[in-house]
Amino acid sequence: MLSSPDLSFSRSLPLVVFNQLGKLLQQMAQSVESSVLVLTEALLARIIIPEEWQGQRFTLVVSEQFSALLLGTCEQGSRGAEAQRSRGAVEELNTSLTFSSEAIASFVGKLKDLFASNSDTYQNLEYYSQILRPNDATLQSQFTLLLLEYLLPHKNEQATEALIANQGENFCQAIEIALQKQISQERLLNQVTTQIRKSLDLPLIMATAIAQVRDFLKLDRLVIYKFESARVNTQNSTLKAQNSSQPPIQDWQKYGGCIVYEAKATDAIPSVLHSQEANCFTRHSVCWDKYRQGFTLVVEDVEKTYALEECLLNFLRANRVRAKLAAPIMFEEKLWGLLIAHQCDVPRQWNENDSNLLTAIAEQLAIAIHQSELMRSLTQEKQTLEQRVLERTMALRDALLAAEAASRLRNEFLATISHELLTPLTYVIGMSSTLLRWPIGELSQRQRDYLQTIHDSGEHLLEMINDILDLSQIEAGKTVLNISEFSLAHIGENAISALIDKATEQQVNLKLDLQIDPKRDRFSADAERIEQILWNLLTNAIKFTPEGGSVTLRLWVEEDTAIFQVEDTGIGISEEQLPVMFEKFQQLDTPYRRRYEGTGLGLALTKQLVELHRGRIEVESTVGIGSIFTVWIPAQSIKVLSEE
Repeated sequence: MLSSPDLSFSRSLPLVVFNQLGKLLQQMAQSVESSVLVLTEALLARIIIPEEWQGQRFTLVVSEQFSALLLGTCEQGSRGAEAQRSRGAVEELNTSLTFSSEAIASFVGKLKDLFASNSDTYQNLEYYSQILRPNDATLQSQFTLLLLEYLLPHKNEQATEALIANQGENFCQAIEIALQKQISQERLLNQVTTQIRKSLDLPLIMATAIAQVRDFLKLDRLVIYKFESARVNTQNSTLKAQNSSQPPIQDWQKYGGCIVYEAKATDAIPSVLHSQEANCFTRHSVCWDKYRQGFTLVVEDVEKTYALEECLLNFLRANRVRAKLAAPIMFEEKLWGLLIAHQCDVPRQWNENDSNLLTAIAEQLAIAIHQSELMRSLTQEKQTLEQRVLERTMALRDALLAAEAASRLRNEFLATISHELLTPLTYVIGMSSTLLRWPIGELSQRQRDYLQTIHDSGEHLLEMINDILDLSQIEAGKTVLNISEFSLAHIGENAISALIDKATEQQVNLKLDLQIDPKRDRFSADAERIEQILWNLLTNAIKFTPEGGSVTLRLWVEEDTAIFQVEDTGIGISEEQLPVMFEKFQQLDTPYRRRYEGTGLGLALTKQLVELHRGRIEVESTVGIGSIFTVWIPAQSIKVLSEE
């Protein structure tokens, strides 16, 4: 095979001439008999372009017979170039054309570095870099003749002058069309935004939005692609929107995602609803990072952009996709899916307005998804809360039934105890009292001591049983107050009289301090229960007061409240025991427990009786000094009251 010498040139050329040179190279590639690779800057659309590649345009032809590299650099950058190209302006490119296999191999090596994460693209580039050879002389001569024709000065001048003339004639018309399109675009975006604000129906929002955008951009097809990792479940909504079945979620996880919404221009365009890109598009794809960072993918011709991606290219051909525009849908800073525009049969030169509109619509759809997810979460939380309330209600009902059953059993048990214990205790106490009254000659002193022990134990047991019964009745809400008028002084005197012998026996000085105006001596309450309160407090004080000590009962009235105060000089109560002293079965700790017997029910019952009168009780106590119990009882109405 004959070879040609390396030829190259570098000069500034108008964009229109640069594009014609690129087309010429592609025509030459079609005449090459061996395997040939043709790449343009469209290949870079799928990746985040590094800074040094910004504004870079190229056409690369690689084969064993003919290879060439056309490079063009725009000093204004890629965005400036796109903007000027969309307006039809004349643009000068710093252009170079080379046939050097070394220079071409170096350029292919740089491309390989860009696609190092994509194995298929990298391997294809590696293959073609290895088959580079000097160009066939015949093909090189053929291209040289064509190149000389295109590079003639009058050709360039004619093309430039024609372009400028055409631009001048259509300048005003182009501006008017652009403004009208901008207004229509803003109106469309406002319609979508308004619908999202007014509705929480995600299927309706999605279906309506893609139908309106497809019609506005005159697209062949507009779809929404959802990744399997997206949190929002659109299975039911897709069924409603498209009235068709959808693959189960586990199939999505196998293939990476699925198209869940679709809008087509005509029925002749094949449907891609529920289509999956199999293994072609995965999270390791070169454009995954581009989507994840919020960039929109612009593909004007899939044949050029996916020239090295055989799997994806075949998939797109099978579904009649020639050009596409894909905007990411981001939800909670994660890639939820893609809004993808399809042109089916011919390439399409997407302009900046197309890309901006699709990006804005994708952002609004993300808001709709967020609203739908919030509503789903709220509904789920509501259902969960309702279920919990139902479960708690059932549990409380069961607990209430169990408590009622336990209360019923307790009442039955107490009734049985009342009958089975009180009756024999009455006989024990009565008969022992009778025997104690017999003449001294009939019984020995030891026998009398035994009888006295029996009598006292019976009295103690009877007192304990009565306390338990009273406490149970109060807790069951069955205790009633028999309200009547009585004399407070009389109540105090009766309490002292009933316990004076007990106090004298223990050598405790029991005193009554009445601070009551005789005119205010009348009081309304349950006299029997008031006496029981005073009895419990005084007996407790006497029990814990050593010999030589004193116990004082004070009574006075403040407004409509009677105040009873029992002060002793006994052993006192520790600070740690004060919070629990009114609880049931609470007794002093050792060593006092063995010395001072008791059930620990007296103070608990006293507190219940005070609260039954809607009063309160407080205690002040110091260890080794004594205690002061103060009870406030408000005057009651003259009627029978029951515990609420």
